[in-house]
Amino acid sequence: MHLVSNPARPSRPAGDFIEFVERFDGFGAKTEVFEEDGLSYYVNEFWTSRQRQAGRIHEISYRACFKAQLPGFFIAGLSAAGDTVHDPFMGRGTTPIQAAVMGRRAVGVDINPLSVLLTRPRLAPVTPGAVEARLGEISQAGAAAAPDPLDGDLLEFYHPETLARIKGLREWFARREPADAIDDWIRMVALNRLTGHSPGFFSVYTMPPNQAVSARSQRRINARRGQTPPVRNVTAIIARKSRSLLGGGAHSASHRPDLRCAPAQHTPHLADASVDLVVTSPPFLDIVNYADDNWLRCWFAGIDPAAVPIAMHRSVEAWTAFVREVFGELARVVRPGGHVAFEVGEVRNAKVLLERAVRDAVEGLPFAIEGVVVNLQDFTKTSNCWGVSNNKKGVNTNRIVIMVRK
Repeated sequence: MHLVSNPARPSRPAGDFIEFVERFDGFGAKTEVFEEDGLSYYVNEFWTSRQRQAGRIHEISYRACFKAQLPGFFIAGLSAAGDTVHDPFMGRGTTPIQAAVMGRRAVGVDINPLSVLLTRPRLAPVTPGAVEARLGEISQAGAAAAPDPLDGDLLEFYHPETLARIKGLREWFARREPADAIDDWIRMVALNRLTGHSPGFFSVYTMPPNQAVSARSQRRINARRGQTPPVRNVTAIIARKSRSLLGGGAHSASHRPDLRCAPAQHTPHLADASVDLVVTSPPFLDIVNYADDNWLRCWFAGIDPAAVPIAMHRSVEAWTAFVREVFGELARVVRPGGHVAFEVGEVRNAKVLLERAVRDAVEGLPFAIEGVVVNLQDFTKTSNCWGVSNNKKGVNTNRIVIMVRK
C-alpha cells in the first residue's frame, strides 16, 4: 500500500502559482497584496489551523520544524507527480516525506546526522508486526550494557531498569550496523521517545520532547515536582508509537528517495538541473547550541555532537553570506524554470525581515524572486509548555520567499 496523497490541495501549473496565491480565498478571506521595499507580498491564511493534524507518519518531534501543510501547499502548486523535490535543511524530514506522500521523488540533505536517522525509516517503513517481532528478538537477546560515564546524568531521567533496557537497545544497534529497515525504524522511534512529559516516553516528566534539558536542569525539575523516574516498558512504548505512526498498515514511497548527511552548500551527488522544486527552511538567527539540545539523542545514536558543524549565525550579514553559499549550490541543482520556496520565519519579534537578506543573498545568481507568501494564522506555533498562550506571544506567521530559477 503506497502513501496516499493529501487531497486538500489540487496540483496547478507552476506558471499560474502566483496568480493562484493572489486570488486565493479558500478560507473565506481574500489575499492582501502589497509592495514593500521592492518585494511583492501576498498575505492570507493559505493553510488553516484546522489542518494542523497531518498524516500520522509526520508525528516525530523536532525543534523548529514546520507543519506538513507548508511543504504540501508548495509541492501541490509548484510541482507535478514524479517531479524531484529537494530539502537542503531537511530536519525531521517533513518536506521529503510530504513529497513522497504526494507522489514526488524525495531528496534531501542535512548536516545533522540525526536528520537522516529520523527521516529515512519513514520513507521505507515496515509493518507493526515486523516491529513487534524484532522487539521480541531484542528482548530475548538481553544484551547487557557496560557502565557508561553518563550513567549518573541519565539516572536523572530514567529508572535504573528503564535505563538498562535503553542501553541494551543502544548496544543492539551498535553491533548490527548497518541497520536493516526494521532496526532503522525501531531506532527512529526510540530516538523520538527518549524524553517527554507523559507515560508515552521513556523518561520521568521532563520537557520538551524534541530536545533534552541538561541533567542539572532535570534534577531541579525532579526536586520541584517531588518525582523520581518510574519504570517504563520500553518495548511496549516503541510498539505503541509504531502502530500510531504506521496507521495500521505498511507504506512505501513510489519513487526512490535519496537522503544524505551533507552540508546544504555541497551536494555533489545531485546532478546538475536535476531538481524541480526546493521547499526548505534554513537555520535562523540566534539558534540554540546543538550539543546542548541534542546530547541525549546523540548519545543514544552514537554520535559525537561536538563533531557536528551546525551553522550558528549571530548577525544578519553572516546569515546572508551563508545563504548565498547555499543558493550557489541550488543554482546548479535546480533546473531552469524550477522553483525554490524558502521559509524564513519571523525572527526577533519581526524586527528582522530575513526575506530582504535573501534578496541580497541571491543578487547576481540565476534566481528571480516572484514574491513573499505570508501565511497568517490565529494561533501561535510556540507550545504552551513554554508558558506561551495562543494568540498572546510567539510566532503566528510563516514567511516564504518564492523564487524561480532563470
